[in-house]
Amino acid sequence: MTKEEILKKHKQYLFPSISTYYSDPLVTDHASMQHVWDVEGNKYLDFFGGIVTISVGHANPRVTSKIKAQIDKLQHASTVFPNEAVVALAEKIAQITPGEISQSFFSNSGTEANETAVQLARTFTGRFEIGALRHGYSGRSLLAQSLTAHNTWRKSLTAPAPGIVHAMNAYCYRCPLGKTYPSCEVACAKDVEAVIQTSTSGQIAAFIAEPIQGVGGFITPPKEYFKIVFKIVKDYGGLFISDEVQTAWGRTGKRWFGIEQWEVTPDIITSAKGLANGVPVGLTATRPEIAASFKGLQISTFGGNPVTSVAAKATIELIEEDRLMDNADVVGRYYREGLEQLKAKHELIGDVRGMGLLQAIELVKDRASKTPAPEATNEFMEQCRKRGLLVGKGGLFGNVIRTSPPLNISKADVDDAISTMDMAFTAMSPALAGMAAR
Repeated sequence: MTKEEILKKHKQYLFPSISTYYSDPLVTDHASMQHVWDVEGNKYLDFFGGIVTISVGHANPRVTSKIKAQIDKLQHASTVFPNEAVVALAEKIAQITPGEISQSFFSNSGTEANETAVQLARTFTGRFEIGALRHGYSGRSLLAQSLTAHNTWRKSLTAPAPGIVHAMNAYCYRCPLGKTYPSCEVACAKDVEAVIQTSTSGQIAAFIAEPIQGVGGFITPPKEYFKIVFKIVKDYGGLFISDEVQTAWGRTGKRWFGIEQWEVTPDIITSAKGLANGVPVGLTATRPEIAASFKGLQISTFGGNPVTSVAAKATIELIEEDRLMDNADVVGRYYREGLEQLKAKHELIGDVRGMGLLQAIELVKDRASKTPAPEATNEFMEQCRKRGLLVGKGGLFGNVIRTSPPLNISKADVDDAISTMDMAFTAMSPALAGMAAR
């Protein structure tokens, strides 16, 4: 089909709420490693990786070859029939998860993984109330949207799930307390205790948090933050759930899981996205005694199917063999330096933040007032697209450029991306590019 035919059918047969980037939607056709091509043959350097999902490159043959072999052998058998692929994946995950986390439940998405984690925490503790963070995102089911504290993603919630409370997050650039780090002494973390004391029975089942808030705009807490929060959660008898849907599998550099950067060992880890390099997957992993508390029959028709399991294990092994966690750290630091240089040159950039190959820039109309610049953000994305670079968007105000390229990109790819971004800023319409100068 042509681009026009695809877009016509997309509008006719898909929900109108399904979001597409760009004023002229980009219709993808094929991809290889760090590059994507549209149906018209245009080539793009992908610095969003399918929304933080392509860990080791599009259609990486070291992953796809194993997927193809497994399809020919055994594609589906349901979780009621054990198979080699799923136990091999679970064993591999147990070898790299922190602490005593060693048992896994597989599903199809981060939404399901988070749902499972909350159910598990409630059965294990015998409690109901769950703490979460403002600006956080947990998925698109009723419970997951209720955990989410981001108005854009709650608009279809006619009746939020009960038992959920939200504490302020560590958004240093827009500190809700009007303080400045480090003189603030991470006061935002202490709000978790205040919320438990005032908005719950005083006993919570769990607290769920993303180490770096993805949809929120890659909001990255100070180094002390999670240690303080973890202690508070434990003092009130709750489990700590680390939502690693976007931060796991070496994405933040050096370590497998994002929460390890804050030297905290969670009770439950959830993940999805980058685990299988584009194949749908969800993971909830925990300690055996917590896993044993699950009541009744638990099944996921497609969770942990042989093809997905092989894809996930192949992705993990490739990251391990090629030391891509180290590459994410080294190239990520190099990339960060380039972004900081762009900030020094372009007044529209108010903040640069992130870790490893999970980096963001927040665009503002004025650095003094920090007024969000969503129109400039959209224009910047359009200009990048015209020059062959794909980036993402996020943040409560839609003014944060999110980037998460494959973990095996090179410094040369970074140079190309930074150069393109520089040209994109320069090419923006004067009315938008000049915002920060006024």
